Amino acid sequence: MGDISLEVLDVVPEAEKAAIHAFLMAHNATMLGASEAVALYIPLKNEAGEVDGGLVGLTRRGWLHVDYLFVPERLRGRGIAGQLLQTAEDEARKRGCTRVLIDTANPAARRAYQCQGYETFGTLEDYALGHSITWMKKML
Repeated sequence: MGDISLEVLDVVPEAEKAAIHAFLMAHNATMLGASEAVALYIPLKNEAGEVDGGLVGLTRRGWLHVDYLFVPERLRGRGIAGQLLQTAEDEARKRGCTRVLIDTANPAARRAYQCQGYETFGTLEDYALGHSITWMKKML
């Protein structure tokens, strides 16, 4: 290959990861415009003020991207996931977003998201150990 070399590593140097990310973001900006991504974090804290779960995502290009949503087992079934989603959606609207994207490999989470108005638009069957990943979206 002459002018390039390839090697496989088990560790990603942070500076090199950041450089590749910057290259990709610059390339994407030429096609999609500037991303202007803004983090969105809603911690779920216990009585001691420690984080037990919550929602992590970001808003960009008119979308709320939910990366992580976790409610501890002892709090499930109380509508907390719905409250987290509603709070995130409300903030996303304030930021000018009109749509939400979330994915899950958990069937119970998928049902909870459906109850919140999310619809499936893609599924990757048998991703791992017989589980599938489902991508869902919602219009705000």
